[in-house]
Amino acid sequence: MAADQQLSLFDRDEEARAYHDPEQAGFFSILVNAKGDKRQSSHRLIDMPTVLGLIDKNRDTWMTQAEFIRPNRRVVNLARVGLLFADLDTYRKPWASGRTPEQLVDSVLYHCTQEGIPPPSILVFSGRGIQAKWLLEGTLPRQALPRWNACQRYLIDRLAYLGADRQAKDASRVLRVVQTVNEKSGEICRVVHVQNELNGQPVRYNFEYMAEILLPVARWTIEQQRQEREKRAIRRQLKLLPGDKTDNLRGFSGRQLAWHRLEDLRTLAELRGGVQEGERMQHLFWRLNFLLLSGATNSRLMYYEAKALTKELDPNWQENSKELMTLYSKAKAYEAGEKVSFGGREYAPLYTPRNDTLINLFQITDDEQAQLRTIISRDMAKERDRARKEAVRRAAGAVDRETYESQSLSRQKPWEALGMSRASWYRAGKPMPANSETSPSVLQKGNGRFLV
Repeated sequence: MAADQQLSLFDRDEEARAYHDPEQAGFFSILVNAKGDKRQSSHRLIDMPTVLGLIDKNRDTWMTQAEFIRPNRRVVNLARVGLLFADLDTYRKPWASGRTPEQLVDSVLYHCTQEGIPPPSILVFSGRGIQAKWLLEGTLPRQALPRWNACQRYLIDRLAYLGADRQAKDASRVLRVVQTVNEKSGEICRVVHVQNELNGQPVRYNFEYMAEILLPVARWTIEQQRQEREKRAIRRQLKLLPGDKTDNLRGFSGRQLAWHRLEDLRTLAELRGGVQEGERMQHLFWRLNFLLLSGATNSRLMYYEAKALTKELDPNWQENSKELMTLYSKAKAYEAGEKVSFGGREYAPLYTPRNDTLINLFQITDDEQAQLRTIISRDMAKERDRARKEAVRRAAGAVDRETYESQSLSRQKPWEALGMSRASWYRAGKPMPANSETSPSVLQKGNGRFLV
């Protein structure tokens, strides 16, 4: 099949199906420019073919690349994401002036080769620049968002020469819909390159493979570091040091830990059947704080995410945005790379509380902690660590204490293991228990036989 014929098959619907599955539960969003007024609408994935068919190709139109659990494209509502992407504003680069979309494709592929980045699965001409998309094998759940964000950040950094838009890297991002006009240039958005596999479909990449290529520290190095930390005695409870590795039990990164704390607060609300009036602002504040620390959003989008979290807490509640001004200022300082010194150490301007602080603040019980991932007491953290290590030892062939003591008893006092007195054991001819390493399964005494 000729290249142009193959590309012609990649219409609006097929391009969207490359990373959206209409058979999945969830939502996607469409953003349309209606005479200067951008209007957004959210739809169920099952309705995607119908919605795409109704789009006016003569208007600027964008679509979310990720999928969401609610009809709202905020990252707190993320359900899953099935690709990595970069919006390349090549038109801002002098070297790209006058080049055709096909010539831009050659430049993108060449630069990716030079940077050691796998070729994008799909390249879309957006009307002025190029949208590069790396399709993944399957989709990533919301729990993987911090690592996905990290890959996006490093991908955008390494594509800076091509004009990668640093603002277009979050999971809530919308990109132009294929076969719609770019009103600024009058050009039609279209697929201009597909990196094919042997079956003729766009190539898909394993996320772990992409992470090893893009992230500055290889996965195996991180795992080695984690194992070395676990060998050390547990001296302190979980702490958050944003942006770097922490000395907690599982070796989460600061961003990963912040995301899990956000999820723990959401789980806590579910366990309690909702958040009571008077506690909503406290929940909103800390959820938003951890969302910012996770890197899943930024100060520019903070209030949009706050509205989504507010609706989650109570659809009828109207938060006072003024109460978030301090958090907004801290988020700006955090993004500027500022640090706060305390007790001889440096911390992010955003709040990084100890677990004990959160447990007391939200009055989290032991039963509730048992169902949380990271907001747990020191004792529970130690117990979980002990259980993990015990599981590792058993998997390696070690026996548990009860089995060990039973075997030891069988060797040292075999009559007790058989439920006999010492004298009876001698009269029976010193039989050994069936689980003894030196004993047969049948006890013998002279011409008699004793079953064990």
